[in-house]
Amino acid sequence: MAGTGTAHLHTADEALLRLENLVVEFPVGRTGLKVNAVSGISLDVIPGETLGLVGESGCGKSTTGRAIMQLPRPTSGSIIFDGNELTKMSGDSMRKVRTNIQMIFQDPISSLNPRRKVRDIVMEPLMIWEVGTKAERAAKVDATLEEVGIDPKRAAESQPHQFSGGQCQRISIARALVLDPKMIICDEPVSALDVSVQAQVLNLLEDLKAKRNLTLIFIAHDLAVVKNISDRVAVMYLGKVCEVAKSDDLYARPTHPYTDLLLKSIPVPDPRVKVLATKILGEIPSPVLPPSGCRFRTRCPFATDICAKEEPQLRDIGGEHFIACHHPIEHLA
Repeated sequence: MAGTGTAHLHTADEALLRLENLVVEFPVGRTGLKVNAVSGISLDVIPGETLGLVGESGCGKSTTGRAIMQLPRPTSGSIIFDGNELTKMSGDSMRKVRTNIQMIFQDPISSLNPRRKVRDIVMEPLMIWEVGTKAERAAKVDATLEEVGIDPKRAAESQPHQFSGGQCQRISIARALVLDPKMIICDEPVSALDVSVQAQVLNLLEDLKAKRNLTLIFIAHDLAVVKNISDRVAVMYLGKVCEVAKSDDLYARPTHPYTDLLLKSIPVPDPRVKVLATKILGEIPSPVLPPSGCRFRTRCPFATDICAKEEPQLRDIGGEHFIACHHPIEHLA
């Protein structure tokens, strides 16, 4: 299957992480069919950048994040992190690389061991990799917990269920930070939190990114959240990338019909604001039998015959704004 193009990628020397023609497929029982979760996408992230990855549920964004960690290993394609081709690494070598790529999961409580004390959970990575002496490990854990706003003394005597959801997410962030990674993949880290707590966690991630010179991949379906934290945003639909641009440019100039519909769907907390009617058609197609050509064509109000025959490739429309569409919104009369 054709990919979505590589015109939007930086040079290999610039990128900390580079995905090229990444494919992730899952078998459907014994039917011989397969779920096309990720279908030939290419993305990269430069050091110190936050790349937002957005789209509807089921578009493949979380699968992409897990495939970077080789959980699961992709069906095909290339994943290069810090000069290392991850898809060709053995289990032991990959475990060592993962110390530099950490992940924060969507559900903060279920991602923490309920039987262990919080301080022990955060210390476990240091013990596995035998980092420093016992005293040095203890000092590092206490400092990291304090850095994310958790009292080390309480963490030493409490289990995850004794903390709130927001506090558990801070603990998950501490666990991700304790090995001093270069990159953190944030898989919808605030979607399970209250709005006020979301803001606190987002501000914490921004502060930690600046302080530690981190590189982030921020996966979410909430475009308003992604705009505030991301330097660039990639929009996914049914296993494909349809638009990539700098955050401010994407929100000011959405050019793919799908991106435009996503932005118009963001609720505004003001009853006086008129709700815009969105012209989205039908239901999301099955990833087992995706449409030919452009995968969004079955729901797109601008689709024509060429959309069914030819898959659009990402191309630059100016200002480092890339789109995979035969009928960009700006070009319509």
